[in-house]
Amino acid sequence: MTDQAEGTWHKSACILCENNCGIQIRRDGRRFAKIRGDKDHVATGGYTCNKALRLDHYQNGGTRLTTPLRREADGSFTAVDWDTAMREIAARLTAVRDTHGGETIFFYGGGGQGNHLGGAYSGALMRALGARYRSNPLAQEKTGEGWVDAHLTGGHTVGDFEHAEVSVFLGKNPWQSHGVPRARTVLKEIAKDPARTMIVIDPVRTETADLADIHLQVRPGTDAWCLAAILGILAAEDLIDHAFLDARTTQAEQVLPHLKQVDVARCAEMCGLQEDLLRTAARRIGTASSVSTYEDLGVQQGPNSTLVSYLNKLIWLLTGNFAKPGAMQPHSWIAPLARYDTRERRTPVTGARMPGGLVPCNVIAEEILTKDPKRFRAMIIESANPAHSLADSTAFRAALAALDLVVVIDVALTETGLLADYVLPASSQFEKWEATFFTFEFPRNTFHLRAPVLESLPGTLPEPEIYARLIRELNAVARTRLAVLRTAARLGRTPFKLTFVALAAMDKNVVPMAPYLLYETLGPTLPDGARSAAVLWALAQRVGKDYPQAMRRAGHANADALFDAMLAGRSGVTFTLDEPEDAWRYVPHPGHRIPLPIPELLDLLDALEKTPAVHTTDDFPFVLAAGQRRAFTANAIFRTTSWRLRDAGGTLRLNPQDAQRLGLSDGSQARITTTRGSAQATVEIDDRMQPGHAALPNGFGLDLPTEHGTERTGVALNTLTDLRRRDPIAGTPWHKHVPANIEPLPNHQETP
Repeated sequence: MTDQAEGTWHKSACILCENNCGIQIRRDGRRFAKIRGDKDHVATGGYTCNKALRLDHYQNGGTRLTTPLRREADGSFTAVDWDTAMREIAARLTAVRDTHGGETIFFYGGGGQGNHLGGAYSGALMRALGARYRSNPLAQEKTGEGWVDAHLTGGHTVGDFEHAEVSVFLGKNPWQSHGVPRARTVLKEIAKDPARTMIVIDPVRTETADLADIHLQVRPGTDAWCLAAILGILAAEDLIDHAFLDARTTQAEQVLPHLKQVDVARCAEMCGLQEDLLRTAARRIGTASSVSTYEDLGVQQGPNSTLVSYLNKLIWLLTGNFAKPGAMQPHSWIAPLARYDTRERRTPVTGARMPGGLVPCNVIAEEILTKDPKRFRAMIIESANPAHSLADSTAFRAALAALDLVVVIDVALTETGLLADYVLPASSQFEKWEATFFTFEFPRNTFHLRAPVLESLPGTLPEPEIYARLIRELNAVARTRLAVLRTAARLGRTPFKLTFVALAAMDKNVVPMAPYLLYETLGPTLPDGARSAAVLWALAQRVGKDYPQAMRRAGHANADALFDAMLAGRSGVTFTLDEPEDAWRYVPHPGHRIPLPIPELLDLLDALEKTPAVHTTDDFPFVLAAGQRRAFTANAIFRTTSWRLRDAGGTLRLNPQDAQRLGLSDGSQARITTTRGSAQATVEIDDRMQPGHAALPNGFGLDLPTEHGTERTGVALNTLTDLRRRDPIAGTPWHKHVPANIEPLPNHQETP
């Protein structure tokens, strides 16, 4: 791939958070010489944060893999060619399947922040193997909220913060973690408008809290009591939208009595807030014309997380803030990221609940480290680094060692790859056709298929091709099926569609294997080598079936026209355009009414009076937030330290009172100890933290190659976390609430 002229700008997107802001890149050889926002982008219109401008450090800053690796009996790696790797992996996966059953092959990952097309093809490989169980990082974060969504609105919801009169951020600092499109611009617009109010619920005085009108600075881990108090005030003062409840919900009478019993004064005491401040916040919410809320990892990775999600959603439901401008909105999907239904699924060994159809990350090791015949025996890991990112790294590494086979697909030799039997080198996110399915907007929902900015590094392959080669080795699809579809594809889209539908009617395996079938047959006919985008044809058909009117309003006559627009839209495409009243069509319950009670969570609400709010002890007196978002942190996707202009080592932030009591100052060395391990960090005194609350940043602690082996910068957080500390419903970890001890070390002492 060569530039046609000096100064060519290539359109793409940032891959560091769910907003995937549109960017333009100017190259110097394989380097990204300049990066700027793409003003033509359908969703972000030129907006970027500082992190996007550092993406050359992702593309060119780390050490890439350029050949498949096979682990030998002595533990060393040998480089092998692709044909050998595919043949051997297929044979070993077949042996596991035939000996123990396909359900013992476990899949983890399937796309990073900006890397979802590969994951779309992984399902075909799972089907070919008879695999049933999978997980990904969402099961560390969002599955509790998703479980609540499934019971209430039946799907994911987002806030309309651009128009909301009241915006509530719960355990969320969008100034650093974004999530809200054009986050910093929107926050500043809210802050300067006297008619609008921003409420932040967070134990840390974040950059977003600095802009807020009301900061409910709760004690760490007491968010459930704070929300219960707000609901109790809304109920007691009758700040409830009864007309909305009567017209659009069911069984409110089963919920309101629980809220009227809330002891507001005690809840205020538990979360360390003045009762008057809670009443001010509740009244502002209850009297506003529109309210939007955003909950994130600050509460979703802490105590009572699923209950917190329920209480949060009750606040905007009871005040009628759904499906109207400025309020919470449902939305269309290109492809749902999880299952939004209430069916009960359980893991094979521990019987853990699987919200969204995903195995909770904190039970994966327990599903392996057992003698149970149903235990997982093999693991395929794509675009993820669970040996570093999941709770209790020691236990997870032991689990990997206990498996019969571990296959890792990634751009670099990660901490997980170092423990694998085979490591397969993937092309980077800027070297292939890529996309995400973070399509969360209403009424105008957008999608962006990204063309490659660079040719794939020699020796690497895109994930769809890796999966296709494995499926070929498994002989999972009859050649006659492929031949028929290839012939139809050459004749045109209409013959292809008719043939595909006819085959699906004849053979129940066609739909589960569809991504592979499309890749092999429709894929080669696509322009500019966009073979990996073939799966989007099926997803466009789904959009046309599920949202026909919204699709046509967006300017697409039919599903094939939408697919063509996806292929051609270098700055993305609007794929649906809803009208406000369409929102209720997304609610799947009878009469499109929202059932308000979730009995299991109402029981937990009633039990708050006896639920422990403090999880520290004399031995571990601090609450450690393991994974704070900062200006130069990014989910460990950068396998280099060179991109950080500040906080290069990842400091431990402490309140001044704690630092003084411990005899620590800025730059001092401290030891952090938990029930699972210990680490050393440099102290940064920060009055944004409460006494007794400390924070370490995410994105550090990687073992990066150097001339003399490997070097670790900062703390690998999951050497400190405990997989047993997890939500009782969703199994999500308490990464933001780790009981810890902190003690000073002499500045010259080195990390052992």
